[in-house]
Parts: sequence; structure tokens; C-alpha cells
Amino acid sequence: MPERKIYITEFDKARLEKLIAAAEESDGHERKDLDSLAGELDKAEIVSPKDIPPDVVTMNSKVVLRDLNTSEKMAYVLVFPGDANIDTGAISVLAPVGTAILGYAKGDVVEWTVPSGIRRIRIEEVLYQPEAAGHFDL
Repeated sequence: MPERKIYITEFDKARLEKLIAAAEESDGHERKDLDSLAGELDKAEIVSPKDIPPDVVTMNSKVVLRDLNTSEKMAYVLVFPGDANIDTGAISVLAPVGTAILGYAKGDVVEWTVPSGIRRIRIEEVLYQPEAAGHFDL
């Protein structure tokens, strides 16, 4: 699959970099989830919150995803680890699916490796994006 350009706001990038630094400092060892998130930040185009396209998944966005292997639809809010609660659909940016969707847009297909093979999901809809709603401090 060709690599797509992803977009992350300056505000989200700063907060995510602080999250990575704090976790690395407290854990003191390599973590695959932090490495994956850092890799996404490295390849992202960083934009002003006011310039992010309204269909891009940013932190605190609510999205509908479709598993392309099972056709199952799921709705999630992409959150920081302390706010994660799978029972309410709040998924951490450090979870594989959270890292995978960050910065991608409606219609994009994202893939990541799981123990049973490759998982593929499509971003069906961005139901809420803080920046599009004028909420620049979430």
C-alpha cells in the first residue's frame, strides 16, 4: 500500500511529544507503542489547528471505522491514555488502532500488523473533529 500523507496539528504534536518523553522517562525501556507514535509524528505534515482539513482524525476526534476483513463498523473517540475507556469507545492514541488512524482522513485505509496477520480498516466518517468545531484547546 502506498504511504499516504498524514496531518497532525501543532498543538497535538506538542502534547504527544510530551506524552512520549514522560513515558520514556518513567519507564526507562523501549516501548513499541511509543516508537510507533514517534514514527507517525516524524512522517506527519504539521499544520496549524485552523488549517487542518475537517475530515482528518485529530486527538479527541470521534470516528466511524470499518474493519475491511469482517465489515464490522465501530465508533471511537481518539484520546490520550489517561482518558481511554474501551467500554465507552474512548481509545488511546497508544493503542495500535489509535496510532494507526491518527492524522489520516475519511476514506483512508490503514493497515497494521497483529499476531494473526494484517488488520485493515477504513475511516468511514469523522463525526466530530475539535478543530472543525472551533474547539482548539481539547
